[in-house]
Amino acid sequence: MAELNIILHEPEIPANTGNIGRTCVATGTKLHLIEPLGFSLSEKALKRAGMDYWKDLDVITYIDWNDFCEKNPDAKIYYATTKGRHVYSDVSYEPDCFIMFGKESAGIPEEVLKEHPEQCVRIPMIGETRSLNLSNSVAIVLYEALRQNNFDHMKLEGQLHRLSWDD
Repeated sequence: MAELNIILHEPEIPANTGNIGRTCVATGTKLHLIEPLGFSLSEKALKRAGMDYWKDLDVITYIDWNDFCEKNPDAKIYYATTKGRHVYSDVSYEPDCFIMFGKESAGIPEEVLKEHPEQCVRIPMIGETRSLNLSNSVAIVLYEALRQNNFDHMKLEGQLHRLSWDD
């Protein structure tokens, strides 16, 4: 069974984290928050974006990157960055992997990326687009990882309402 993990390294915008929390609840994904956070976990904006799902979120906080590494020594991590060597859909996501995203203003620290160049993934964009919204980026990459793992723990039957154009 896929037990995917999302890591947010020093997120700054509560609404993004709230939206990501809601996506994690909807997909059975664990959320890992690496401090410092740019907001309080009790902020209204965070709760508003996460709506009533926040209480159901499996979330763990860490005091810093080293704390995360010490508590998750065997974590297989993919680093989502505009500097990634691989397109996010070209890697194979293990059912228990971690996908890390950096803070909105600066991304994942360069020193972390330099240590793991082969695990860096990117979302293709055109022109001079700097980046996508953080919560959108998480959803894009997370759903690819879920798809690769056959959505194995998610409800599929009974939720599909097919339209028939021939009726």
